[in-house]
Amino acid sequence: MTLFRPCIDLHEGQVKQIVGGSLRDEGPGPVTNFVADRGAEFFAARYREDDLTGGHVIRLGPGNDGAAREALAAWPGGLHLGGGIDEDNAEAWLTAGAGKVIATSCLFEAGELSLARAETLARRVGQERLVVDLSCRRQDEGWRVVTDRWQTLTRTAVDAETFAQLAGYCSEFLVHAADVEGRQEGIDAALVEHLAEVSSLPCTYAGGGRGIEDLDRVASLSGGRVDLTFGSALDLFGGQGVRYADCVAWNRRQLG
Repeated sequence: MTLFRPCIDLHEGQVKQIVGGSLRDEGPGPVTNFVADRGAEFFAARYREDDLTGGHVIRLGPGNDGAAREALAAWPGGLHLGGGIDEDNAEAWLTAGAGKVIATSCLFEAGELSLARAETLARRVGQERLVVDLSCRRQDEGWRVVTDRWQTLTRTAVDAETFAQLAGYCSEFLVHAADVEGRQEGIDAALVEHLAEVSSLPCTYAGGGRGIEDLDRVASLSGGRVDLTFGSALDLFGGQGVRYADCVAWNRRQLG
């Protein structure tokens, strides 16, 4: 069944909603849709209160460790932690309270997916506690994975072969559609359908959601096999398109 998955995006120590494709290591700062006046722990506690499991906390660059730890402390075991995860720090973040860790860039070497790195990380933390993020950009031939906060286009296709190769090392997948992330212009419907076809594991899609009806749409497109994250459109983050209370109610209906 399709569920709503919550998120906490951290940038420079604050909870923010940004246009994902605008992140750069150099030059002007990202296009920002929302900056919270509350800390990450407020949102984590809210998700805990509403029993919204499997949400993700993403550290977008440096300066976010303190906020991430506060979120995890507010709901030990209830959130997944991503952003800069590698074999050296993954176990420490699990000890800090992450239910699972989310890995992307550390699994790639010179623009190519390294199954050896995936195996090493899975052995270190346990397959059941590893989520692989295959966030991507659309290309003529389909979609390709992007790393380094969606700045680096790799040669790895978001296809059945890639998902099959990684399924033995992780327990689920997370995919941000970087081309539409934060824009509230609609989900990438073709990508949602594609993810349902190629992923044998639970998969969460993020990017472009703008109305509560997108949950129905993702459920229909994926046959209930893909979950959905709302960000900038959510009233919890200053948006006007989606009421957080409606998302909570959706999950409760789905779960009976």
